[in-house]
Amino acid sequence: MSPRILLVEDTPDIALWLGTALRQGGMAVEFATDGHAAERCLQPGHGFDAVLLDLQLPGQDGLSVLQALRARGDAVPVLVLTARASVPDRVLGLNMGADDYLPKPFDLSELEARLQVLLRRHGRVKSTTLRWGPLEMQPESGTAQLHGQVLALTQREAAALRVLLSSPQRTVSKEQLHAEVFADEAAGLDAVEVLIYRLRKKLESSAASHEGAPEVVITTFRGMGYMLTSPSGGA
Repeated sequence: MSPRILLVEDTPDIALWLGTALRQGGMAVEFATDGHAAERCLQPGHGFDAVLLDLQLPGQDGLSVLQALRARGDAVPVLVLTARASVPDRVLGLNMGADDYLPKPFDLSELEARLQVLLRRHGRVKSTTLRWGPLEMQPESGTAQLHGQVLALTQREAAALRVLLSSPQRTVSKEQLHAEVFADEAAGLDAVEVLIYRLRKKLESSAASHEGAPEVVITTFRGMGYMLTSPSGGA
């Protein structure tokens, strides 16, 4: 089952852009265009796995929606999206119960990375085996197999592979991988290149022991990111 996301955004172009991108990423997205509509959607038993909440809404502002949600004891993860970028505004939103805060304008890959972190942190990601051709992975344990052979992966390599497998046929930016794998660590973006290099070598080594079997490789698309591909067409 796909994670259910409530997108509360009153600007049609932004709502369409975000909704389309999230649906392409495998999420089920529903929309609310003002605070009152958001309130109706977020009544007890709503079933959403996360909320993307703009603060500047007609009718009832986002902070009021957030305050009412937390007052009901609802712990659904909330990622605030707003043009209010000042430190006092961010602190106010976090103190009122927001899980994260992303000022506009923002990069789509950063939003997707932060949303995935929130979903995993709160146990909202449904546990299913991730597959791409002969490559499969148990996302919770991080155990991966290629052609039935278990890959000896480090924790970071497993995390990177999980991100790539979660976005089949879509490029994953270096920034998204950095946010997902290294989180708040001081490592720079160059660490992603080193990590991908090592992961590539392990995939190649495993494939070499299964001559004639479909390949799985990590392809670099310059300026865009990385994607799992199957040059032999076996995926």
